[in-house]
Amino acid sequence: MIPSVRAASADEVPVLDLSAPDGEQALATRLREACLSLGFFYVAGHGVPRTLTENIFAASRRYFALPEEDKRQDLIDERFRRGYMPIGVSHKAPWRPDLKESYEVSLDLPPDDPDVIAGRFLHGPNRWPARHPWLQAAVDPYLAAMLELGERLMRLFALSLDLEPEFFVSLAKKPTMHLRLFHYPPQPPQSPDDQFGIPPHSDLGMLTILNQDPIGGLEVRRRDGEWIAAPWIEDTFVVNVGDLFSVWTNDLYVSTPHRVVNRTGRERYSIPTFFSPDFDTSVSCLPTCLREGETPRYAPMRSGAYLEERLRAGHRFDEARRAPAA
Repeated sequence: MIPSVRAASADEVPVLDLSAPDGEQALATRLREACLSLGFFYVAGHGVPRTLTENIFAASRRYFALPEEDKRQDLIDERFRRGYMPIGVSHKAPWRPDLKESYEVSLDLPPDDPDVIAGRFLHGPNRWPARHPWLQAAVDPYLAAMLELGERLMRLFALSLDLEPEFFVSLAKKPTMHLRLFHYPPQPPQSPDDQFGIPPHSDLGMLTILNQDPIGGLEVRRRDGEWIAAPWIEDTFVVNVGDLFSVWTNDLYVSTPHRVVNRTGRERYSIPTFFSPDFDTSVSCLPTCLREGETPRYAPMRSGAYLEERLRAGHRFDEARRAPAA
């Protein structure tokens, strides 16, 4: 049985108030401190209307309460990664398949977009169940708000690394962003040690903005190996860096392992939005992150190809196509 963990202190996972009067450079300094210590922090004062969050959580609960045969009409596709992903599709060895289901959308692109025509991974139109128009009505404005917040955070990340504020934004004119509605059913109290809502992992891309419900369940591994809980804080988002930032910063900003365990006996819902730069962006060590005498630890990589390889490896799409057990 996975042991319970203590709640993180404010020093371990700080709250950055984006509406504070200190200015962007002061915020960037605090962001840098958070990334050097844990790689996770909360943001408050973000300007995202509460109604958007309330609406998308209500739609998420409504969608996942539908019968399984209804949701399976929206089965996720491997190329565009839009639609419904049943429990058991996401699987990261050596752990058991994840105890979660999801509905996934990305940057909504028209069918005649050049990247859609070229068949690029994650590039395509979003899929919406016409029989449930309330889902798109809740998700679309929230997705637009996340794009705006993501760009604001990218400017702070650039400042924190002594770069021009628009450095990362200029590399994300058509960002490879992915929003996932997650539902975690209650996890049995006596679950085996290798069973998780999501097992220990690091995020793949640039940065993640997580909206979690009051149930909690997110656990983060400190540098010393201790696991701590990142509890729900009203009107905040949890932000963390992904693996691409480890490459860009030569492990100055390290992508931190985290996991989800739903021990509450209640349904848990969360909404992460994953941001990465444009598909063809070359990611390599930034000059401001290379100390004297150091050499880059990673070879340059193309963002899109890296994400595609890693994402395809972590999912069993054949499981999605199987009929559910009677």
